[in-house]
Amino acid sequence: MCDVLVALPPATGAATLFAKNSDRPPAERQLVHWSRPRRDLGVVATTHIEVAAHTDDTLACVLSRPAWGWGAEHGVNEAGVAIGNTTVYTTLDPRGTATGLTGMDLVRLALERATGAAAAVEVITSLIERYGQGGSGHDPALVPAGRPYWNAFLIADCEAAFVIDTNGREWAVEAVADVRAISNRTTIPAFDAVHRHPRQPVERLVDPRWHASQRVLGQRPVTVDALQAHLRSHDSCGEAGWSVCMHVDGVEATTASMIASLPPDAPPQLWVLTGSPCEHEYTSLSFAEAATVDLTAV
Repeated sequence: MCDVLVALPPATGAATLFAKNSDRPPAERQLVHWSRPRRDLGVVATTHIEVAAHTDDTLACVLSRPAWGWGAEHGVNEAGVAIGNTTVYTTLDPRGTATGLTGMDLVRLALERATGAAAAVEVITSLIERYGQGGSGHDPALVPAGRPYWNAFLIADCEAAFVIDTNGREWAVEAVADVRAISNRTTIPAFDAVHRHPRQPVERLVDPRWHASQRVLGQRPVTVDALQAHLRSHDSCGEAGWSVCMHVDGVEATTASMIASLPPDAPPQLWVLTGSPCEHEYTSLSFAEAATVDLTAV
């Protein structure tokens, strides 16, 4: 599932703020991971397939990722780019699609390769066109039959932000004016009108969360405290448990959360946790500190 929010400087009065709750199978372990810069030779082995190596050294990243996989649910890189993805359902059934990149693979590849939000859009869309999306985004030990899905992405840096909606190898991009939220549905109006699955129960399971995020972003200035309170909230349910801080027994739960401040003239500042935000405190650290502290304790 997942909910992702961004507020650009006109809405915060200061730095860009990015926030995401990652909703995954409740028994899945997620970890915060420091990805150091490296030179990839030949190919990169992602979750299911290999892709061509980046021509330059990768960027250092702080990633939040399921322990079983290669890709990341959300993260921030040394250039101050933040990205998160969500599952979306469309008229195109992902089951039976050829194996390709997962949404989490695309998040990590873009963070490792892009020095700005616009460049990250180019990385993600070009990889989708070349390799396609496909293959389960869930731990095979927990979901043996697999569960592939399409993705939406929210991408931000200190000056700009973009939404990408996808449907297999198709995609659309929308620039963010000042604030934006995404959830588990396509949200770019023209793309949504054509591609959203007509039987997806967005009114019960998605829109209450999405609208709650929009209300938070409408209260200016948007602050870190307000985003933390929102990511811990349970008042956005269309049905029991389907809140921003998610608790649907045996189905989905929030297993990690991140807020990032992206200033133009300093390293990113992060607030991270694993588990449910309503049950844990955020760890605050600068991007520089992330390379030196024990992130397994987060």
